[in-house]
Amino acid sequence: MKAKATPSASSPKVRRPPGRDPEPSKVRTEGGHGRERGPVATDANRSELRQLVAGMSEGVILVEPDQRIAWANDAALAMHGVAALSDLGATVDAYRARFSLRYRNNQAPGRYPIERVVDGETFRDVVVEVRHADRPGIDFVHSLRSLVVTDAGGRPTFLALIIKDISAQFEAEERFESAFNANPAPAVIVRLSDLRLVRVNAGFLEITGYARDKVLGRSVYEVDLLADAHAREKALEHLNAGEPIPHREAYLKRPDGGTHAVIVAGQPIEMGDVACMLFTFADLEPRRTAETALRHSEERFAKAFRLTPVPTVLTRACDHTVTAVNEAFVRVFGRGEKETMGRTVAETGLWVDDAARERFDLTLASEGSALGVETCVRDGSGASLDCLVSAERIVINGEDAILAVLQDITERKRSERELYSAIETVMTDASWFSRGLVEKLAVLRNPGEAGKSAMPDLTARERQVLDLICRGDSDKAIGQALSLSGSTVRNHAAALYRKIGVNRRTQAVGWGRDHGFPAA
Repeated sequence: MKAKATPSASSPKVRRPPGRDPEPSKVRTEGGHGRERGPVATDANRSELRQLVAGMSEGVILVEPDQRIAWANDAALAMHGVAALSDLGATVDAYRARFSLRYRNNQAPGRYPIERVVDGETFRDVVVEVRHADRPGIDFVHSLRSLVVTDAGGRPTFLALIIKDISAQFEAEERFESAFNANPAPAVIVRLSDLRLVRVNAGFLEITGYARDKVLGRSVYEVDLLADAHAREKALEHLNAGEPIPHREAYLKRPDGGTHAVIVAGQPIEMGDVACMLFTFADLEPRRTAETALRHSEERFAKAFRLTPVPTVLTRACDHTVTAVNEAFVRVFGRGEKETMGRTVAETGLWVDDAARERFDLTLASEGSALGVETCVRDGSGASLDCLVSAERIVINGEDAILAVLQDITERKRSERELYSAIETVMTDASWFSRGLVEKLAVLRNPGEAGKSAMPDLTARERQVLDLICRGDSDKAIGQALSLSGSTVRNHAAALYRKIGVNRRTQAVGWGRDHGFPAA
């Protein structure tokens, strides 16, 4: 229904002479400048204007110079959470009593935007929080601008408050602000129009050592977010074009003159209607420090590995392929790097006994180390050498490996065997010598026989008979050698067989050889 037109000071009737254009009036826009247009102050024109703006998505509130709220479209009512014009209040004072406004900086306005419209002031993009005075749970965020129309004499004839509801945008920005500030990863936001920093979070301040007021408002070039970055010029081209900046290594400059290694990336975003670039940073210093320490450690290991006088071999844990041998290994075993590296331990033929090597590998796999395992290995000429092998699993360059140390004990074992043989030779006719000591020497000579039965208590004559039997002499030859009759030899042999648990000459020979007979 059209509102009935009533004359008023704010809507003067204008008589138009036939054939002439209507008396011009001015529309004052946000810049304060006017442009000529036809009269809009008549009641008929106002009614038409109301119909025009009724369906707009923006809210429109019309006020009169006497501060009466004349009309509002449905969008304006919805943006205030009311259903009727009367709920806004009949006047500006009533509106102020019903709604509480605060600017985004949390300052209460001295004059409400609707009052500034009545005063004929032009403004735009004024953002306020709007709350119901009697319903605190209902609030909105509005972006406001004014529209003031004046007649030829400069008198206001049409006053409007244009409203845009940005509550959802405001809430999204609030969530983004909270996440941005709480994010431990360093980040800054740069306005693309002038490349100045408009937001910095605590992570960025901590990593650089800057104070917030020393970086806000400064340009990208002053703070230098891309110092010494890989393909820096290309990154700056992306920035100036408002395009994503792929991640790359760079250095953030600190106020004390130092630098901090980071990975930086840029992503275009919008803050409200302002085009910006979000820079995020990943701290590289801990990784650099760890890499430096690892490199130094590996350098020290490589030097020690190369110079140690003990033969040492490095293999991959997964397949036992030889990856390195030191100089001592080449010198002692006569096996060069070309003969061993790139081949498995089994392929090199280093171990004489494959079964012993497999047992060693199983121990290493189950326990992670194997210490002092005695075995035989082949040198480059194929000769067997006695060795003590120790190995342990380690990590080299991020890969599991096995470090094995081989100690050549061939000379020591030969000397031990010679010593044992010499002692046993002396002991052969020493019937007075301690039988327990004889047994211990036999065990030392043949460690693998330690679990077998102890040496029986043989007399000196029985030992002589056994020695000659093991040499292959007949009873007659034994009698001649010992000046004994044949029957006496046989009696000694029978007593001997009982003591060692055999009943045939061949068994006695086998038993004697297992126990160190004949004496060397």
